[in-house]
Amino acid sequence: MQHDTQTAHDEHAHHHGDHAAHAGHAGHRHHTGGGKVSWAMAAKATLHCLIGCAIGEVLGMVIGTALGWGTAPTMVLAIVLAFFFGYSLTLWAVVRAGVSLKAAIGVALAADTLSIAVMEIVDNGVLLLVPGAMDAHLADALFWGALAFAFAVAFAVTTPVNKWMIGRGKGHAVVHQYHH
Repeated sequence: MQHDTQTAHDEHAHHHGDHAAHAGHAGHRHHTGGGKVSWAMAAKATLHCLIGCAIGEVLGMVIGTALGWGTAPTMVLAIVLAFFFGYSLTLWAVVRAGVSLKAAIGVALAADTLSIAVMEIVDNGVLLLVPGAMDAHLADALFWGALAFAFAVAFAVTTPVNKWMIGRGKGHAVVHQYHH
């Protein structure tokens, strides 16, 4: 009878997309087992986040520069697009694993919000601190060098955050349950 109860729970969770992210939580089937989270796993989650952020930021800067926008609106667009592409990469992976779009949105928000936020704060903070970086043009080596440096610092700061979250069954631990 226990098996039937678990099956009913799983079916119930499957039919209620909002709760699909929590379906594996009841039995702790998909967690890291309380074991240590490797730095490699945290780095992979951070790299995944970095790729989405980089696509969004570069696109935002290209669009803002092409439209002749100032620093503030260009940064806002870059940050919005960084979140969009960061979430999109996770959504794509989770939907591909067979999760409904509604449930996948919940998974992406849970997995990536803190990671992207930390990455964007650090990344943009570094860009603001590098002399001349915000005034550099897309054709300038300073622009790309400052951006690469900012992403490297953001990666270094965000990886321990992701390691901590995954170790607590949060962040990309939520996504990993769909990658068997």
